[in-house]
Amino acid sequence: MSDPDRSLAERLGVIVGEVAPDLMPKLYYGQPGWAKAGKVVVFFRSGIDDKARYSTLGFSGMAALDDESGLWPTSYAVTEITDASAVLIAEWVARAAR
Repeated sequence: MSDPDRSLAERLGVIVGEVAPDLMPKLYYGQPGWAKAGKVVVFFRSGIDDKARYSTLGFSGMAALDDESGLWPTSYAVTEITDASAVLIAEWVARAAR
């Protein structure tokens, strides 16, 4: 994977490792993912590799993101990970990994 997406994926891997150490790295359609019991919960899609406008941080159907509203996002556009967005990502990953 080329930079800057490689750097984004590596930073995401650090965040996942810190807040959800039970999620194991696993390739997901050839791109980074983190799995629980062999099933991917969190994944990163490279915008460069996918020839898309931006990269994506996503959560599979295995993620525990459901809430009482009946509506929640399952993916986010990522162009950079700032200190503020890292906090949000950590919260989402921790919740997804429950």
